[in-house]
Amino acid sequence: MSFSPVPPPVNGPVGPLERGLAVLRELTRLAAHEGRTTVRPGDLVRGTGLARSVVDRVVGTLEQLGYVTLDGRDIGLAVRLMELGNAYLAASGLPAALGPFAERLADGLDESVSVAVPDGGGVRFVVQVTRRRTMSLAFRIGDLLPAERCSPGALFAAEWSGAEWTAWRARRAEDPLDTAFPAVPPRHRPASGEDFEARVKEAARDGWAVDDQLIEPGLVAVSVPVRDASGRIVCAVNVVSHTSRHDADSLRAAVLGPLGAELPAMEAALTARRPRPAASGASGASGASGVSVVSGVSVASGAGDSGTAVGEDPARMAKRELGAGFLQSLARGLAVLRALGGAASGGAALGAAQGGGMTLSAVAEATGLARATARRSLLTLVELGYAEADGRAFRPLPRVLELGYAPLAELGFTDIAQPHMRELVRTVHESASLAVLDGGDIRYIARVPTVRIMSVNITIGTRFPAYATSMGRVLLAGLDADARAAHLAGVRPEPLTLHTVTDVAELAREVERAAAEGYALVDQELEEGLRSLAVPVRDARGRVVAALNVATHAGRGTAESARGELLPALRATAARIEADLATASAHHALGAGERVGA
Repeated sequence: MSFSPVPPPVNGPVGPLERGLAVLRELTRLAAHEGRTTVRPGDLVRGTGLARSVVDRVVGTLEQLGYVTLDGRDIGLAVRLMELGNAYLAASGLPAALGPFAERLADGLDESVSVAVPDGGGVRFVVQVTRRRTMSLAFRIGDLLPAERCSPGALFAAEWSGAEWTAWRARRAEDPLDTAFPAVPPRHRPASGEDFEARVKEAARDGWAVDDQLIEPGLVAVSVPVRDASGRIVCAVNVVSHTSRHDADSLRAAVLGPLGAELPAMEAALTARRPRPAASGASGASGASGVSVVSGVSVASGAGDSGTAVGEDPARMAKRELGAGFLQSLARGLAVLRALGGAASGGAALGAAQGGGMTLSAVAEATGLARATARRSLLTLVELGYAEADGRAFRPLPRVLELGYAPLAELGFTDIAQPHMRELVRTVHESASLAVLDGGDIRYIARVPTVRIMSVNITIGTRFPAYATSMGRVLLAGLDADARAAHLAGVRPEPLTLHTVTDVAELAREVERAAAEGYALVDQELEEGLRSLAVPVRDARGRVVAALNVATHAGRGTAESARGELLPALRATAARIEADLATASAHHALGAGERVGA
């Protein structure tokens, strides 16, 4: 069962796109429901009803596009898939417009604050600011909740049409225990809809709504609507707490005043950022533009400035290069979906109710597709509920976030880095590590060992003096001039081996060289026989937030040969990690786990 009500399956013009989206939905469902990081092809066959040969071609194409990972027969979601959800978030403009307000409210109230939008008969979260406690209260960006089990749902339902109420009742009849909503515990028994209808009337009368442990025992929340200039509800701001801190009445008393004080400014932000439809020549939004490289072949990814003219179809070129297994209709359809992130290009767009969107001509130009080809993909996306048409303009809808966004949004820095580190180790056959600067030391936060009779044995959390390590010098090189000078002024290097640089002036020159050359090689300064080469890893703002290294035994060759053999692979791996970090953090902070660069 799908996460939200949708029209019947399209019989339509772009079957491979429909099947590809079905596979992505099933991968997400298995990850969200069962916590499975990888699945087998047979799982997808059973979940989608597609033939094994079709699943294999879809998965092969998605792997070429970088949206799934393949490790033998194991299939997983790849971080790059988040660029589809990022296209919706960019086009909606809601994280950019309301994120700062959510941060301020969370700081002032010392409670978790989120922004949610309506999605069919459900509520989907698009902004999340969490107060981290032992008892954590938060939803993931992209999570979908039943409207009747959360406070924003009562606000949104107050504007439902008769047809929307009918669809909601049909969904509840089909799934009375809410098993299609993995973000909430399933019900033990069906519930009456009368209570929800009463709460909707109260929300319409009061202008706010309360969730008194509707989702699960202990969770309470208060929501207020944020309206556009026409008075329609665009989204709801939601404050969540626990009954150990508040009951529903005390939470309402604590938060309605601050929420009401911020509402005029939030609604003004929506009005101020109202876009126009992006016409031909508009550039793509951040996170939704660029040209994907698939096995060395460029594939359109919604880049208006890529230099690709209409009619120059990169998916067709990829098809010629990669053969019959590559589904170019799927690649084209996903390129169109990414390109809709350019709906923000008319001036920082704001949600569906705010206008904006992209014309067919703009989508065709952004993707390099012929208008007829782009139109077929757009109509399929509209029919499947991932986009809407408003006159000449097309916009992505919140349902795009069901394509892997919620489970991928949980990934922390090391979760993102480790798959790339494993590939690096498979390539160079040496151990790889990731470290951050912690005072005068480096601290290991991720490591992938190699299997050798003689190998470097280091565990997570291990600390070494920064001055004697390649990662330390790269991290010091990433500091600004004042911080670097202050650090070096406090260093008292000790001779850990006969090769350790102990002169502070010489150490400063080594750090300057690392800054200039973009890497550091340390040969037997930390331990006799140990040679390591490191490169920086930067966040989306260009700051050095970690260092990646490969360690090897000095007896396996010269320092120069190690540099020539290892440095290109190290730099390529760092670039892939950086690309995934930029995608994962485009609209929100990284998930749980080791946090860097905060």
